[in-house]
Amino acid sequence: MTRIQQVHWELEMDYIGHPYYVSGNAILHALDQHVPHDVHQHLQASHGMFVPGQFGTFPEEHSQSGIRPYLGSGLPDVESYDDLFLMRNPAQRWLLDSRPRDALNTHDIRPQSGHPTLSHETIMGKPEGVRKQQQTTKWYINAYLHADDPGALPLGEDVLEGLQFGGKRNYGYGVTRLKDTQVVDLDDLDYSRLEDGDTFLVEVTTPFVLESEYPSAADQDVPWWWKESRRDLREREEKILEQREVYRLQTVDHGQFVKYEGDRPVETAKSGILRVGTHSKYGFGELRVKPVDPRPDQCKNSEKNGKTTE
Repeated sequence: MTRIQQVHWELEMDYIGHPYYVSGNAILHALDQHVPHDVHQHLQASHGMFVPGQFGTFPEEHSQSGIRPYLGSGLPDVESYDDLFLMRNPAQRWLLDSRPRDALNTHDIRPQSGHPTLSHETIMGKPEGVRKQQQTTKWYINAYLHADDPGALPLGEDVLEGLQFGGKRNYGYGVTRLKDTQVVDLDDLDYSRLEDGDTFLVEVTTPFVLESEYPSAADQDVPWWWKESRRDLREREEKILEQREVYRLQTVDHGQFVKYEGDRPVETAKSGILRVGTHSKYGFGELRVKPVDPRPDQCKNSEKNGKTTE
């Protein structure tokens, strides 16, 4: 039995930090003040993806279908592997086409005491004569926890309530409230889309760490079951903060797709949920395996180009 605990927080104050996500390292640091040490040492946290509370529709591969009001404000039931990734992509592909997608894919920037902050809500005006003159979209943080000791999970709602993330927390920034949480057993999920597939791509959902300045951290090459070599991939520098020390990380940037050369897609998919590589405990190295149905011309282009980016 391999369990994860999904957590959905609502931002109640503006946030100062990374524009794409709250790092798993920041989530573990926030929990450190509320969880006993013997429990905390077993915990591992994903990055917390920002999600707008808006109308949306389930994608074709999801086990549910149809349109839902404020789909991003809670946690839908999880029955299949693909359900786990509904809110794990910053592009928010589940947003309804009738919504202002380009404006709702990211936070507003709001100056607070001279500091640029990510707004905890997006307020958009409407033309005169419309019943409501403005619409407010709240922002949420979607993350999940797992532990190498099964007894460490689930964490209670009292522990998850009222956590603070990001910079300037002494001034009240980054306050959240717990909106939803649920436990998912990875062994009970439906992996039939992967079991029936022949060809697969791997999506780099969060940055994969290649090199780290952190003491005793081992440098990594890309996994052997990626066809691409390091020189073919877009890289980006990240940082990790520990005891006021900043350590630089060289990563494979998230949002890229690579061809999968392995022969155990279900096992790789489960590993990708729990993350692979250096600093996976802190949210790096989350991967998603996707089946593809290649057409002859696609195969030819893939062999020529060697990689695909989103």
